Amino acid sequence: MSQTHPTAVIVLAAGQGTRMKSALPKVMHPIGGRSLLHHSVAAAAGTSPEHLIVVVRHERDQLVAHLDSLPVSSQRTLLIADQDEVPGTGRATECALTQLPEDLSGTVVVTYGDVPLLTTETITGLVEIHESNANAVTVLSAEVDDPTGYGRIIRDEAGSLLRIVEQKDANETERAVREINSGIYAFDASALKEGLASLTTDNAQGEKYLTDVIGHAREAGLSVAATATDDLWQVEGANDRVQLANLGKELNRRQCEKFMRAGVSIIDPDTTWIDIDVSIAADATILPGTQLLGATDIAAGATVGPDTTLKDTEVGEGAQVVRTHGELAVVGPDAKVGPFAYLRPGTKLGESGKIGTFVETKNADIGKGAKVPHLSYVGDAEIGEGSNIGAASVFVNYDGVNKHRTVIGKHARMGSDNMYVAPVTVGDGAYSGASTTVRKDVPAGALAISVAPQRNLEGWVQTNRPGTPAAQAAENASEGERISE
Repeated sequence: MSQTHPTAVIVLAAGQGTRMKSALPKVMHPIGGRSLLHHSVAAAAGTSPEHLIVVVRHERDQLVAHLDSLPVSSQRTLLIADQDEVPGTGRATECALTQLPEDLSGTVVVTYGDVPLLTTETITGLVEIHESNANAVTVLSAEVDDPTGYGRIIRDEAGSLLRIVEQKDANETERAVREINSGIYAFDASALKEGLASLTTDNAQGEKYLTDVIGHAREAGLSVAATATDDLWQVEGANDRVQLANLGKELNRRQCEKFMRAGVSIIDPDTTWIDIDVSIAADATILPGTQLLGATDIAAGATVGPDTTLKDTEVGEGAQVVRTHGELAVVGPDAKVGPFAYLRPGTKLGESGKIGTFVETKNADIGKGAKVPHLSYVGDAEIGEGSNIGAASVFVNYDGVNKHRTVIGKHARMGSDNMYVAPVTVGDGAYSGASTTVRKDVPAGALAISVAPQRNLEGWVQTNRPGTPAAQAAENASEGERISE
């Protein structure tokens, strides 16, 4: 059976969202690595409608710029409709229709920009029920324990949809109804246009209610219906930070469950956060306290965590990443990172390589089997296959104006406490002594040494620090040596 596609989907995003108490438009607040609006638009686009329209008003330019940045905008035409000063969902829908052909026919879906858990499948199911029953209007409803704030679904004695009553317009009996209007509808285009033309602002809110289209259709003898979803989270909106956090938590729970059922071991889902665009292969293991953000990709057999945050980072098969923060980095197969490593953008660690404890890397290409084990900064560098960088090494890449690159060849053995003053190249198989400052290129196979020979000034402590514990200890040691002689 072929999938049913709506003629148009309208996403309402014109509300001010004052309860969010934020300078950022409500629908731009993120959960799961996407804005609320991104979630809503992606679900709508998944139904492959002929027309996809977003209605905006408050912070209009900011919202339009955000919409232009979404992947869907590069894949299809995304229409923008501006709501005028007349308030209400009915008026918002009227404004959306001005962007559509006058002879529009078929099914028009209306949804919201702040329902991030609504899925393409649910929208498609609503359209299928709507069209198979030849309805003029089909409402997506849900039954809740506390319906406060929602419009109520009022049915007649036969159970048919009679009307929808908003909270402030409902009487005591109507307020006791637990079936609520999600605000998500499928309309026959002709019935929608006729119903919108009949709307007034004669209500407690002084708004044009989209729900009044239902009463108009019923009075015209057209078929109207409400179909309930058993997944209340899909119709939950985010009006304040508490609701936003609850939706984020539920979305994350679903993400973790999806991956666990696909063969990923997530040791503690309650402390693991996984964005929508993350990929994790079967047999990967995610340890507690881990955040996988953006388009991070974890391969089979890899272990990430505990206490690790990776954003837009690729982790190869069998790799281990422990207590690490990484962004726009690549960790090769069987490589080891951490604990307490910082992988900045442009880091590439080759197969079986190592970035160890308290190491920071940036724009660094570290080859197969190469190691930077301890207490080092590697920036704007290339380290060849099999090379080892000693502890406390610093790649000095910035001259105050420009960044410069250091190249270390293959199988080099570099001493501890080295500094590489870029631009500089160290050849294949070269060595360096401890505390060497490499300012000039080092030929292949050479040993680089820059420190002066050590000098020991005998008796310096007793002469210059008399009476100190160090002087007393030195004196005792000297006395012991004399006795042993």
